[in-house]
Amino acid sequence: MIGLMLDVVAGSLILLGGAFCLVAAAGVVRMPDVFVRMHASTKAGTLGVGLIGLGACVHVAETGFVAKALLIIAFMILTAPVGAHLLGRAAFRSRTKVWGGTELDPQVEEFRQPLDSSQSTQSPAQQDPQP
Repeated sequence: MIGLMLDVVAGSLILLGGAFCLVAAAGVVRMPDVFVRMHASTKAGTLGVGLIGLGACVHVAETGFVAKALLIIAFMILTAPVGAHLLGRAAFRSRTKVWGGTELDPQVEEFRQPLDSSQSTQSPAQQDPQP
């Protein structure tokens, strides 16, 4: 009886994770610009992989397998947001067109400008205050 219940829980987690991965894939295909696509794929994809991994842990229930699956889940949770941030920054700095509904911060232009040799390499906190 417990085995049947564990199989139902594992199957439910795997199906739910698959549904989140499907939503992530649909978001990549259907969303209007790179930033919204990146958001859809990162959030839903990470949650989907995590749920699939948890479902596999419940189904297999061996210590070595569970440890490896939890490491994979932790790796996904740690690396997907960092990768998405770097992709978003690269898209932003290369002036990728955005959808009309995307709002940009008014101070955004200062992040697009690279430092040239005439500017100081110190951060504003390290520079001497002006009298």
